[in-house]
Amino acid sequence: MQLSNSEEQLMEHLWKLEKAFMKDLLEAFPEPKPATTTVATLLKRMIDKNFVAYNEFGNSREYYPLVKKEDYFSKHVNGLIKNFFNDSASQFASFFTRETNLTEKELEELKKIIDVELQKKKK
Repeated sequence: MQLSNSEEQLMEHLWKLEKAFMKDLLEAFPEPKPATTTVATLLKRMIDKNFVAYNEFGNSREYYPLVKKEDYFSKHVNGLIKNFFNDSASQFASFFTRETNLTEKELEELKKIIDVELQKKKK
């Protein structure tokens, strides 16, 4: 299950805040802020998709994410690799390094990350 762009934006705020009441979520948005009803609708959809849950305190609800940010984006990236790069991480890496205009320094950092992961695999 995937989030829409609007839901993803709201989820970003919730991941950052970890737990939040409606007023906290509204405050997190830049101007022009969305209407309370818009955020309530998005939250309802996200609850239905099992991305968000809440605790009730009287008439107030404190929302919290059920999905970790890393897990969500990991699934996203893996789906991207599967659907657009023939399930080939190396095709994805090749495209990523060519098409994102990485600096020499960024490419060196990426190489270090890969080298560290290679060392872990060899153990």
